[in-house]
Amino acid sequence: MPSVNLRELRDTRQLLTWLEAGEVVELRKRNRVVARIVPESPRTTPVEWPDFAARLKENFGGRMIPAVDILIEERNSRY
Repeated sequence: MPSVNLRELRDTRQLLTWLEAGEVVELRKRNRVVARIVPESPRTTPVEWPDFAARLKENFGGRMIPAVDILIEERNSRY
């Protein structure tokens, strides 16, 4: 966890860099923790997942691929 002395607090660029990276910064006075500066939670939008069922239907239509049967056939033919 990064820490900053009261005198070093004037360098706001480094402080902002740490906060934008999501790190909690300790504020110290004579090597004693006086406060913790906590970044605001990032504003993220939820990820929209693709419609896998629609994509599957578009690619394969209504047919089912018997993966287990194909796997059994391949293993029987090898051994």
